[in-house]
Amino acid sequence: MKETFKVHSKYHDIASQLRSVLLDFEQQGDYLVKGERNSIKTIEISGEVFNIKKFKTPNLFQSLVYRFFRKSKAQRSFEYASKLIELGIKTPHPVAYMENFSLGLKDSYYVSKHLEYDFDFRVLNHNPKWPHRMEILQQMAAFTFQLHEKGIHFLDHSPGNTLIVDQGNTQYDFYLIDLNRMRFETLNLSQRMKNFRRLWLSKTMINIMAPVYAQLYGATEAETHRLMTKHSRKFQRVKNAKKLRRRKRKAS
Repeated sequence: MKETFKVHSKYHDIASQLRSVLLDFEQQGDYLVKGERNSIKTIEISGEVFNIKKFKTPNLFQSLVYRFFRKSKAQRSFEYASKLIELGIKTPHPVAYMENFSLGLKDSYYVSKHLEYDFDFRVLNHNPKWPHRMEILQQMAAFTFQLHEKGIHFLDHSPGNTLIVDQGNTQYDFYLIDLNRMRFETLNLSQRMKNFRRLWLSKTMINIMAPVYAQLYGATEAETHRLMTKHSRKFQRVKNAKKLRRRKRKAS
């Protein structure tokens, strides 16, 4: 079996301990998430806490693709996190990744520094009375503008993938997670507004965020609002239609 194991230069001194933990993943650490697709555990090494994400074992075809044609999700997560930090965008610090191959990719792991955060973007969707919701949404719009200006197209820009740290005085830091789907490219205004669609924005949220983005970009509020609304509503209609079809199939 072939193994790939890479550690960020900042963590070379604990490389052997990290590797041992990954090789014994099932017996090490505590589960944060134990899902059908991916699992996440926390582990403490030398007084620091780390998160280990084990990706779903791919089927035979996918495993061969990851072996010969495409980087694994673990490798992409590590490399994209490193690039985000280089660009000044916050994400839990990348620590290491491991891949195990037989004929194709068998399993893979991504390790990052554990982040103590206050909440994620989902609370803003579900709780219109969340404290300082308007200020957080305004700052989220400015944060997304920074992503786009730096050529970062985060394809999974969804509510659960932005962790938020309250710095006090209504100032917030935004950290991106689940990074394996990302492109680095120049986006026009319509493409930028389309990138908001997965955040599942309400009319009120768009009314708050669109003017901030418009001012930073130099577009009119009307056009920015129109495009953000257009892409958000189209995405929501498609998702809701799929949910309805699934319910009908279950009921029949």
